[in-house]
Amino acid sequence: MGKLIKNHWARLIVLTAAIYQVAAALEGFFWPKIFWDFLTTNLNGAVYPVPILQTLNLIFGILALAWEWPLNIPLSSTTKFAETVMHRSIEARLVVYPLSSLAALLLYQGTNPGIYYLIGMGVYFWAYSEGEVVCPEPWTLPRRRSRSVGKV
Repeated sequence: MGKLIKNHWARLIVLTAAIYQVAAALEGFFWPKIFWDFLTTNLNGAVYPVPILQTLNLIFGILALAWEWPLNIPLSSTTKFAETVMHRSIEARLVVYPLSSLAALLLYQGTNPGIYYLIGMGVYFWAYSEGEVVCPEPWTLPRRRSRSVGKV
């Protein structure tokens, strides 16, 4: 049996959450509703008349999509996003995704992606605690170090 690569699994979970978050943000532009409006109406200003929360969800969703599935668009003449430290950093994901989850959980249409982000963060933390690394090329395995045979 093979070994479970947790950061690949977390990437799939977060990709699902990001696609769902973009769809929820677009739906929120047409039917604005805060999830917690049954408790208080103080947060209604975040969704209408100016769609602040929907815009934040759209930005966070597109950011997560671009981060988890980077295209081969070069940032400069020598560097692609998938080769940057930001893309390979699990720690940066564990800082940004709670904000994405919070934004999604506040919007009524975004409660499911908020829960998916929480699950994805848990799996990313598991991968981080076991010392996994994110490869520069998506969906590849880290290369093994070559064993040098030395004389005793």
